[in-house]
Amino acid sequence: MLRSFIVGAMALGMCAFVPSVRAADDNKLDSGDLKFIRDAAQGGMEEVALGRVAAEKGTSEDVKKFGQHMVDDHSKANDELMTLATNKGVDLSADKPKMEKKDQKAVDKLSKKEGADFDKDYVDLMVKDHEKDVDEFQKASVNLKDEDLKKWAAQTLPTLQAHLNMVKDLQAKMGK
Repeated sequence: MLRSFIVGAMALGMCAFVPSVRAADDNKLDSGDLKFIRDAAQGGMEEVALGRVAAEKGTSEDVKKFGQHMVDDHSKANDELMTLATNKGVDLSADKPKMEKKDQKAVDKLSKKEGADFDKDYVDLMVKDHEKDVDEFQKASVNLKDEDLKKWAAQTLPTLQAHLNMVKDLQAKMGK
């Protein structure tokens, strides 16, 4: 009787153990997918930080509005990505408090600008960043291995394309 109880308990324990191992295996990401998550998180943090600076320091009302739009949209996308990463077993919380040095340098450099120079440099940087982002998200929406991450990239892409169109219009309006 004791033997059948132990065997039964072990069988139950093994059943409980197997799904958790399987869930962990299901959540392992391809190295390319993991790189995309980390790059997208870093890029999103930079967009929010730069958007805050633009909303505060922009001379043009259009630049201020665009900056706030970047804060709103990229904060939402960052939250979605953090949730997705957590569900996939990827801990981005260690990366969240600080940006990479190169991204922080860009924010610091732009923060020192004033007036029309600030507006022009911010808009030029946003065109460059969003061209790069659109390209990366287009590739990701096709090439990523993880279906959930691929879906998120595809769903985020139209927003990035809209940002690119908006900032190009703003750039043209500023006379470039």
